[in-house]
Amino acid sequence: MKYAENILETIGNTPLIKMNVLTKELPCLVLAKYETFNPGNSVKDRMALQMIEDAEADGRLKPGGTIIEGTSGNTGMGLALAGIIKGYKCIFVLADKQSKEKMDILRAVGAEVVVCPTSVEPDDPRSYYSVSKRLSEETPNSWYVNQYDNPSNCKAHFLSTGPEIWEQTDGKVTHFVVGVGTGGTISGVGSYLKMKNPNVKIWGIDTYGSVFKKYHETGEFDDNEIYPYVTEGIGEDILPLNVNFGVIDGFTKVTDKDGAVYTQRLAKEEGMFLGNSAGSAIKGVLQLKEHFKPEDVVVVLFHDHGSRYVGKMFNDDWMREKGYIE
Repeated sequence: MKYAENILETIGNTPLIKMNVLTKELPCLVLAKYETFNPGNSVKDRMALQMIEDAEADGRLKPGGTIIEGTSGNTGMGLALAGIIKGYKCIFVLADKQSKEKMDILRAVGAEVVVCPTSVEPDDPRSYYSVSKRLSEETPNSWYVNQYDNPSNCKAHFLSTGPEIWEQTDGKVTHFVVGVGTGGTISGVGSYLKMKNPNVKIWGIDTYGSVFKKYHETGEFDDNEIYPYVTEGIGEDILPLNVNFGVIDGFTKVTDKDGAVYTQRLAKEEGMFLGNSAGSAIKGVLQLKEHFKPEDVVVVLFHDHGSRYVGKMFNDDWMREKGYIE
């Protein structure tokens, strides 16, 4: 009989799927690393489990403890699933721009959810970074995950996602494209692929209102680049330690509107019911068209599932209200 001992054993080994419609103008083969096949429906399951196991191993997370983290939703889901199996309580802090579905899903798996304002500075006591830290100081026997600076985030993708992509493409991958938030996925996968073949190009998808692209190109952290944006899960107003700019060849920025419109198009034209960052990622691939040759194999990673955006990108009233569709 073949079965997993528990839900955590089903994390990873997600499929690669050929893109057919949206990429038909591109000269190359485009393959989607389809991370919604993880049990928590996102790529974040991988690093959530790695961060917990590493914290257990070195004593930061003790039996019966409470896991505390600021999350845009998906890391929280991965942590919650591991917490259920391993016997930890979870408190998650979300910014109020995150979809209601994400908050409801976290509560559905038994987590406590604290909501903070989006439009405050990172060091404001009301920001989700500050509130997470404060809760971890006030809560006995708790562990503050800090996915942004936690090296186990990057390590998870170096140990699992990168090797899977290399194996699934038979070492033929030439470009890896992914949205960048905490930086764990791009840095872990990028480090692994460049170790196997230094010529593999690693491209990050950024959003307008985020600091990554300009910082990568100039080394300058420009406060003027920072303003509120709608796109969820990618871009930052800080520089997480997990973003290894040295393995990234370049960034392209995708607008909120394009990210939302292409999220709908993925569902309607490719049958891929995915989250907001997938729309940004595939639009980013199209924007990079001049970098691709006929023999190239481009892998784009899709982070999470469309069910978390039913009230937003998949709601035409919301899309009209934002001016994204007529």
